[in-house]
Amino acid sequence: MACRISELVIDCADPDRLAAFWSEVLGYVELGREEDGSIEIGPPGAGFGGPQPTLVLSPSSDPRTGRLRLHIDVNATDRDQDAELERLLALGARPADVGQTGTENWHTLADPEGNEFCLLHTRLQPL
Repeated sequence: MACRISELVIDCADPDRLAAFWSEVLGYVELGREEDGSIEIGPPGAGFGGPQPTLVLSPSSDPRTGRLRLHIDVNATDRDQDAELERLLALGARPADVGQTGTENWHTLADPEGNEFCLLHTRLQPL
């Protein structure tokens, strides 16, 4: 028996803003909202428990300290890495320096709240 990752929870100051950003990045849709202001997004037509994990953007006023110990990696599915990098930057991502050497074949970025994520080189087939 094994487990599957069903959802990733990201504490954030502005769940609406991050839900909009990550929905555009991943092609996700809003699945629901909780009374505490949390927003769950996921693949259209699949939702929680589908082949991809959902994201829950949970409101928090706690300040982030230091670099994240866990980050998300993404891969383009319908364009090359350079074109996807342009798209992500246009959506509000920005380059992030976490000590990379400059020879990596991925790009380290930050979402609108500064959460690091990487755009990897390999193009994946869409699900």
